[in-house]
Amino acid sequence: MSTENRFQFAKSTVLDEIMLLEASMSDFSYGTHAHEEFSFGVTLSGRQDFFALGEHHKSYSGNVIVFNPEDAHDGHSGGDDTLHYKMLYVHPDQLLPMLQSAGVRRVQDFRIEQVVQNDTVLKAHVLRLAALVESDSSSALEYSSALFEFAEYLAYQQGIPRPVGLVESKRRAKDPVFERVRDYLHAHVGEEVSLDELSHVAHMSKYHLLRCFRDYFGMTPHQYWQNYRINRAKEALELGMPLADVAFTFGFSDLSYFNRRFKPMFGLTPYQFRRTLLRT
Repeated sequence: MSTENRFQFAKSTVLDEIMLLEASMSDFSYGTHAHEEFSFGVTLSGRQDFFALGEHHKSYSGNVIVFNPEDAHDGHSGGDDTLHYKMLYVHPDQLLPMLQSAGVRRVQDFRIEQVVQNDTVLKAHVLRLAALVESDSSSALEYSSALFEFAEYLAYQQGIPRPVGLVESKRRAKDPVFERVRDYLHAHVGEEVSLDELSHVAHMSKYHLLRCFRDYFGMTPHQYWQNYRINRAKEALELGMPLADVAFTFGFSDLSYFNRRFKPMFGLTPYQFRRTLLRT
């Protein structure tokens, strides 16, 4: 076998039932097999040729491959270029409850019929989840939010309409349930908060909470929590707190992770933001 054939599996401690494979293949061929999980792959370069569901398929760079549990398939590199792809394996026990909360009926019969898709949104969802598996700083709440939004998109592909939330409507009455969840997030600004904790605070199922919280605030609980933490960190920087202390106080695992979260919101790293304050 060529040294160009590489297979690397990863599984995050906080992402219980999801696994990531990153593979490069030049002269390797998979035998016919099937997985117990849903499989979502993105062809990053080269071409992936395979036989599944009675047909031959070709996945080019940028395409998404989808296998339902127990879908038999094989696979090999097509053409002269080395095949490079990432594949997520998501167990039905993890995905089906989220699909049900997203509006899919009879989730036990849920299947995705299109094996190869040229769908940039689906691709972005798969790569976002892959990045969370690869990251040392991903939280369980961030993962749950990302997987739920992925499940909602899969439901949308099957004809389930996207919900219109309270934020998008003219009605915006205060709801004590979600105000209570918000207050809990504020009180635990520097800690890791789980979806199970928030579900307990709200007295509702965690996937229903994900959907209703986003409808109410326009953000998932994780997005809201990150936004709140970044704003509190910004205030601390304005008051002169050292960068390392700011990162630690507001729950960022290190300065690099703090930078990655801060810059998309303000256009500057925390250090650059601090320097602009010193010059004014």
